[in-house]
Amino acid sequence: MFFNVLLEDQFMWNTPLLMSLTGIAVLYVLAVTRLTDIKMYHKQPLLFFFSLSLLYVTIGSPLTAISHLSFSLHMIQMSILYFIVPPIFLLGLPSHLFHWKMSIVNKISKWIITPKISLIVFAILFLMYHLPAVLTVFSQNPFVHNGYIYVLLILSFSMWWPIVSPDLKKRLSEGRKKRYVFLSGVLLMPACLLFVFSALIDGANNPFLTQLTSHLCLPSQSISLNILPPPFNTNYDQAMAGFIMLGIHKAALKVTARLGTEESET
Repeated sequence: MFFNVLLEDQFMWNTPLLMSLTGIAVLYVLAVTRLTDIKMYHKQPLLFFFSLSLLYVTIGSPLTAISHLSFSLHMIQMSILYFIVPPIFLLGLPSHLFHWKMSIVNKISKWIITPKISLIVFAILFLMYHLPAVLTVFSQNPFVHNGYIYVLLILSFSMWWPIVSPDLKKRLSEGRKKRYVFLSGVLLMPACLLFVFSALIDGANNPFLTQLTSHLCLPSQSISLNILPPPFNTNYDQAMAGFIMLGIHKAALKVTARLGTEESET
């Protein structure tokens, strides 16, 4: 009860984000009902609404604050945000609706880097994000931290584009898709191994937890044990974080590829 009161301000729901996502959902419903024959109970609308719900739960709910209390919970949040939300969102966009907006998309795409470059930049920034020094800076500068998160989110949409683009012609062939998926796994591996090696060598402090406990004038071990008992915020937790990200990324690639194949066959 004591910690619930102290952390009450941390466990807030993001109302402006909810309003924005609701507006996007309304626009989607209007566009789909007027410009396509798709019903709201069909697979694509359900995927689209599911992606918006996941996005809100991931960055607009108390899960955001809770994920900062543990390495493994943090990696679950990041994996959902970058490896599940973008492909499901793109799969939820009907190709008919996409072609209707093709002229606008073509103009915008000229200013967007290619998916492969997005993948490389994402992997570099994602690795940098989890370096202890960078995490410490982010824990002290929420504005910079949020900006970094949104840049990664934009890059993640771009890197998923060749696999689940609403325009079926923009998707990679089977052979090229396998090579792209393999490259994706290789580039993201260092970020996963960083947690595992840190756990094996000496472990690392969680700067977000340290910043929170210093604000509350409490020892970090005290709040960690009361809110998240072991193995959270231990060496086991860090190693588990790396394996969790590897597993979710691989599972997302397999499920997304299957959903994309089913969609192209219909």
